[in-house]
Amino acid sequence: MKKNAFNPYLPSWEYVPDGEPHVFGDRLYVYGSHDLAHGYVFCLGDYICWSAPLNDLSDWRYEGVIFRKEDDPINKEGRMVLYAPDVTQGPDGRYYIYYVYDKINIVSVAVCDSPAGKYSFYGYVHYQDGTRLGERKGDMPQFDPAVLCEGEKTYLYTAFCGNNMKDRIGAMATVLDKDMLTIIEEPVVIVPGDCYSLPEKEALTAANEQKEKAACPYKLSSVNNWAGFKNHAFFEASSIRKVGDTYYFVYSSQVMHELCYATSKNPTGDFVYGGVIVSNCDLGISSYKKADMPAAYGANNHGGFECINGKYFIFYHRHTNGTWFSRQGCAERIYIQQDGSIPQVEITSAGLNEGPLKAEGEYPAYIACNIFTDKPSMYVAPDFPKVSQDGRDKMDGSPYEGPAAAEDSSYIMGIVNKTTLGFKYFEFKGLRRISVKTRGYIHGEFEVRTAWDGKLLGKIKLRDSSNFWEENTGEVEIPDGISPLYLTFAGSGNGYLKSIKFE
Repeated sequence: MKKNAFNPYLPSWEYVPDGEPHVFGDRLYVYGSHDLAHGYVFCLGDYICWSAPLNDLSDWRYEGVIFRKEDDPINKEGRMVLYAPDVTQGPDGRYYIYYVYDKINIVSVAVCDSPAGKYSFYGYVHYQDGTRLGERKGDMPQFDPAVLCEGEKTYLYTAFCGNNMKDRIGAMATVLDKDMLTIIEEPVVIVPGDCYSLPEKEALTAANEQKEKAACPYKLSSVNNWAGFKNHAFFEASSIRKVGDTYYFVYSSQVMHELCYATSKNPTGDFVYGGVIVSNCDLGISSYKKADMPAAYGANNHGGFECINGKYFIFYHRHTNGTWFSRQGCAERIYIQQDGSIPQVEITSAGLNEGPLKAEGEYPAYIACNIFTDKPSMYVAPDFPKVSQDGRDKMDGSPYEGPAAAEDSSYIMGIVNKTTLGFKYFEFKGLRRISVKTRGYIHGEFEVRTAWDGKLLGKIKLRDSSNFWEENTGEVEIPDGISPLYLTFAGSGNGYLKSIKFE
């Protein structure tokens, strides 16, 4: 690689959540929705695309705006925002992006001759009589489309099932014809929402009662597996992949911060719950803490996995700026076992890097994967420590050209007593000093460890620096080898951390 790859994998000023990675040719493309820095609602931007060559996942290229919210005839005034999309290559060799708006329940499609060119509106997913999916009597609302094209068939997965919403039975699979729009196999409910993750008889009774009440014509896949989804039932964020002869349905569960998966040999039924792949607050991970301890401030999650150079990576997003509405893409290496299972992976700073980061030179603080205080919380809130930035980004995805939002303008803010910041993983060799750049009215020191609750290995005394970045250096004794780096602030005030430097 030309440089280290780390999380978030795009520039610090870019906010592309709901990432769906796809390899087309010799490049990796990531499609997602588009948040803004300091966003006040989800998905304020147009669809943009970034790509990287398969031989260097640190070398991301901005491909530009690929579809504007006004490009669909139903949104000429741009009053609706574009939610999470997905892209597939059709049987005609062209590329199709499937998307939904925030105020209607249908699925729109746009098409392009290249993976990251300008997409043109193509049409709406519809039944054979022309009725649009989501508008027929009894249809459940469409949301978060995921698509997989095989031969002349395209499998479309959609749904939103909020907690305790009995009118939403679960995630749906619909089969489209070679024109990429016309339904040839009507929706089948394949994975249950939280109200229907019940034993077979109870699930069947409850689902049929709801179908009758709503005049819902959808079929149900085999419900004998639905009890296995209890506490990890479908919420949103459909994603679909095929590995060998097995279909992997990835989704965000009822607790929102985790991406789970279910598997089947049949793309439209018989899915069995597999487990959690990743949580954006690391809940469930017990390798370095108790499983029920969140180690970051999470919230909703969305992403998919892709095979890149023979290795699988899960793409997901994290939350910044103390809000749900400024999300950034991250990725982690995953391992598909011989039995098809995927163990849950830790969130890290290294992400797409080939191995740990070298403990050499200077790193931006915003790559911290663990941020918490002595009162951990699994959900983001404005008054917690957070990644933020000076200035704003542009809605077209290009960086703001003023100095306030340059590449190095991001930092961690809201650092108070007992705030812990974790960076994983580094390869240490002969390290003796660490410097940090801080600002703000902050009085105290960073305690340095290689485990958040581990042995004290050094201290970095911080100087009150008001509005100027001040470099502070401390002696450390970190053993050679691969390990995390944890900085815990002990003191008073409220500060900012811009970078860490190894000497």
